[in-house]
Amino acid sequence: MATQERKILCVGLVCLDIINVVDCFPVEDTDTRCLSQRWQRGGNASNSCTVLALLGTPCAFMGSLAPGRVAENLPDVTIEDFKKVDLSQFKLIHWEGRNASEQIGMIQRVVQYNATVPAECRITISVEIEKPRQDLFSLFGHGDVVFVSKDVAGHLGYKSAPEAVKKLYSLVKPGAYLICAWAEKGADAWGPNGAVHSDAFPPENLVDTLGAGDTFNAAVLFSLSTGKCIQEALTFGCQIAGKKCGILGYDGIV
Repeated sequence: MATQERKILCVGLVCLDIINVVDCFPVEDTDTRCLSQRWQRGGNASNSCTVLALLGTPCAFMGSLAPGRVAENLPDVTIEDFKKVDLSQFKLIHWEGRNASEQIGMIQRVVQYNATVPAECRITISVEIEKPRQDLFSLFGHGDVVFVSKDVAGHLGYKSAPEAVKKLYSLVKPGAYLICAWAEKGADAWGPNGAVHSDAFPPENLVDTLGAGDTFNAAVLFSLSTGKCIQEALTFGCQIAGKKCGILGYDGIV
């Protein structure tokens, strides 16, 4: 399958987000009138797929789906589930860090696949470490592209994105990119050629930040998958994430 025809696969969570709109952030232990409410599909991997589709790239989602609008205790994807995936369909696979030990097994399957195909057919491996959970930190060494969240960086004692990516780079594999977005401070990356930075692109009016990080990840991956350099990808990620913060949901993001 030609490279341009292959898809990006996002593995992780889909969930229901229930969003209440209020005048201002509620004071603890007070009642606040809700101005409006909306339900929308959420989850990191699911949101990233939405943005990838809006950017115009073929994509797919892998996760547990429920037959109804709400469900409880949906299981995470396992190695056995992932063995059923036809890897030749994909140019990049992104894992939202969840059940890390199972996900490392999935990634190892991709590594083995990559060893059997020509360079132009190999799959780029991306992982996101968003939650400050010790078990997820084992994913650092398994991605060609590794996203670490501001929350995780702060949990590990770092005060800025440049500090985080520089100090944590020893945990990733040689040649990988480590990326950290830091809200209004923009985003930073560290790679084989050192540091890269992009300023933020805040909207004129801040409307909705839910899913901004997932939007950033998707835009960076989209850009890298089309052959752009890390500087271009980081800047594009900040631009699209900034635009998302100025609109409700994702419609109109591009």
